[in-house]
Amino acid sequence: MSKPLGVAHLSALDLAPPDLVRHAADAGFASVGVRVFPATPGEQRYPMTPGSPMSRQTLRAMAETGVTVLDVEAFTLDGARGREQWLPALEAGAALGATVLNVIGGDADQHRLRESLAELVADGRDHGIQPSLEPIAYQSINTVAAACALSRETGCGIMLDVLHFVRAGGRVEDLQDVPADALRVIQLCDGPETPPPLPVPERMPLGQTVSADRLPLESRSRRQSPGEGSFPLRTILETFPATPVSIEVPDVAGCAEFGHAQHFEQLHRAYVSRFDHNDSAMKGIS
Repeated sequence: MSKPLGVAHLSALDLAPPDLVRHAADAGFASVGVRVFPATPGEQRYPMTPGSPMSRQTLRAMAETGVTVLDVEAFTLDGARGREQWLPALEAGAALGATVLNVIGGDADQHRLRESLAELVADGRDHGIQPSLEPIAYQSINTVAAACALSRETGCGIMLDVLHFVRAGGRVEDLQDVPADALRVIQLCDGPETPPPLPVPERMPLGQTVSADRLPLESRSRRQSPGEGSFPLRTILETFPATPVSIEVPDVAGCAEFGHAQHFEQLHRAYVSRFDHNDSAMKGIS
């Protein structure tokens, strides 16, 4: 039997959480990730405080569609943010029933990062949420090995974003050291062997910060659907067959031209046609 498939908020970040839930349901997704904390400077924040109108609307959409919230995002430990900032993110996630908080290791001071992460993990436990490090190719914690070390030291989980895994030079052999019980989510997308040249969008959803730097530009504005590129997706999925999958494929220009409904339908169709366990052909994607 196929496992439930989710979609990450970055795939359509300008959809407010209630609309994200409904679009996900219409396309066939079982869960979503919801952005409750800005990931870039100056980014607009959705008002998801527990009990707020938008939080209540999201819960209503979840109840009406059956779509759940798997994870909330994205909290960057940068050495300046602390408990005062992460508690509201945990509270917003707990109100939605999320079990994972996406955490980015952006602090170059490794001792401070480890201490902050351990404190965040303890607070997350009180909210039924496991903060989980996502290695980002252009952040201080950029490899699976570094995330695994911090997981052993702090009890945090790990989120594997395939784009950043590949762009940081990761090999499938590196995944042998990842404890399956620590890996909470696989964020799935595809792409070419090297970051492609891309135009800088005139407008980014929620006013995200982006520049001509190829790594963040690709990450935030244009990824490929599963099966369209050269990433070792099938091997990764077979290595962690029980880990939840969340499709994370932003396409800012495509959504502006064709709409979010078509984008979500295409993402769901791309995954199911190539990687669904009920599809005996499995389409031979390596």
